[in-house]
Amino acid sequence: MAALSSSSAKYVLGIDLGTTSIKVVLLDTRSKTVTDSCSLQTSSDVIDDTHEHVKEQDPVRIIATLDQCMCALPKEKLHDVICIGVSGQMHGVLFWKSNTGCEWSSSLRGHSFRPLDVSRLITWQDGRCTTDFLSSLPKPESHLNVATGFGCASIFWYMKHSPEFLAKFTASGTIQDYVVSMLCGLEVCLMSAQNAASWGYFNTTTNQWNTEILKGAGFPMQLLPVLVDSGSVAGQTCSEWHGIPANTPVGAALGDFQCSVYSCMTDKTDAVLNMSTSAQLTFSMPADFTPASVPDALSSIAYFPYFHNTYLAVAAALNGGNVLATFVGMLTSWMKEFGVEVSDSEVYSKLIDFALTQPSTDLCVTPTLLGERHDPGSLAAVSQISPTNLSLAHVMRAICVGIVANLATMMPPHVLSAMGVKRILGSGSALSRNEALRQEVERAFPFPVVYGKDVDSAVGVAMVFNDKLISHTT
Repeated sequence: MAALSSSSAKYVLGIDLGTTSIKVVLLDTRSKTVTDSCSLQTSSDVIDDTHEHVKEQDPVRIIATLDQCMCALPKEKLHDVICIGVSGQMHGVLFWKSNTGCEWSSSLRGHSFRPLDVSRLITWQDGRCTTDFLSSLPKPESHLNVATGFGCASIFWYMKHSPEFLAKFTASGTIQDYVVSMLCGLEVCLMSAQNAASWGYFNTTTNQWNTEILKGAGFPMQLLPVLVDSGSVAGQTCSEWHGIPANTPVGAALGDFQCSVYSCMTDKTDAVLNMSTSAQLTFSMPADFTPASVPDALSSIAYFPYFHNTYLAVAAALNGGNVLATFVGMLTSWMKEFGVEVSDSEVYSKLIDFALTQPSTDLCVTPTLLGERHDPGSLAAVSQISPTNLSLAHVMRAICVGIVANLATMMPPHVLSAMGVKRILGSGSALSRNEALRQEVERAFPFPVVYGKDVDSAVGVAMVFNDKLISHTT
């Protein structure tokens, strides 16, 4: 990896390819501060009304949005980028042909690529793998369960339902792995342990895929990515890209969750609460912790690999900001049927205002629209309905209460206390824009809650590789 220069300013580019948006940041290597950033919605969801459980995204739109974000950064600073870090949404899978996965073109802004021989991205929200289908799969040799939306489960599904689809491709990975592969011109997909763990059939203790189990089940092993350590370099840019010089080191893609934690966790007694599309509450386990060798299907707490052979204890709820987004979408759809056009953002803003006028409610909303991985059959419900609690203020407050209560059930406050947690660091778009949600967090968890600045995955992944640069020069 390139050494830090003592002359002009140098930068690490951090990229986060999220479920709904993309963010890029430039981190000054010396001050460790973000000097420039851009975040844009991808609007990449592929709507399939005939298969409501299928959740896919268009990689062409994702990469086009990434290009827009890159174009918003100062080109003169991009010339001084000395490393690129990429994080993104975990669990999902994208397929491509190794040598024709993209095509490069040039413009006034420099070189860029667009997807060519690629599939749609099957996201972590995909529900095509039913409980019955998952129970038919071989048991993993791992402490982590395999769930619908996990890369290996999705590949097993295609093996059974559409093997000809898989035959068209030679590589697979997460969307962030794809971007790293294209930037570096890699013939094989290199995947970090963080992303591999999110796919299933990966043993975090031995740092290996469950190759014998997968082979025995007829899994297409040629599609399985090659493992590398989290925080390692995958390669160098094969071309100039948006003004960033060719041969710039690119880190192996990391999980957005781990990077969001890295961006803000400063003390072992911190817990991190992130609420954006989904929701996660996490704290770091002691350095000598080793997870069990088999998964606990009923446990709401999982242990994700972090850095340097350590783990994060995580309550990873499928239901977070997406519940509020669904409610907003339902309201705007209803109003449209009545001939009234109102934007989602207007409705959301009004709902938050309404909730703030209603500090409590006896209406009860169980917000698990998507179920939860440890309890997929537990769907959403509304109870304790009375004529006096049907206002939008009551309903919005009840949804906020329900989202936080669901997370507190998955990781109770007494568990945090027992592990020495002293405060909670709050982050994520759902929390930052919704004061009612913040109020409920502070009500449910008896700890000081601190809302950090620049607490996100793009900043975190830039910090990871900036710290690696510094460690190589000291």
